[in-house]
Amino acid sequence: MLRIERYGNGKTIYRLIGHMKAENATELQALIEAEGKKDQIVLDLRDLTLVDRDAVEFLGHCETKSIRLADCPAYIREWIERERNASR
Repeated sequence: MLRIERYGNGKTIYRLIGHMKAENATELQALIEAEGKKDQIVLDLRDLTLVDRDAVEFLGHCETKSIRLADCPAYIREWIERERNASR
C-alpha cells in the first residue's frame, strides 16, 4: 500500500510512503499531470520501503522529465541506474 502526501512551497512535493506498484505509478502520473508546469515537482522517497520493476521504471522516467527524486534509497537509485544501462 502506498500513501501519497502533497506539500507545496514554491515547488510541489509528493512524499511517497510505503510500497509502490505499477498501479500507484499510474495514480501518481495523473497527480503530476494535474499539477501542470507551474512548479518544480519533487518526489520525496525517504519513506518508500518497497518498489516493483514498473515503479522503478516510472521513477527513472520522472527524472528524465526533470522531476527530482529526493532522499532516494540507495537500492532504488542503483536499480534505476541498472535499468538505464540495460536499455542503452
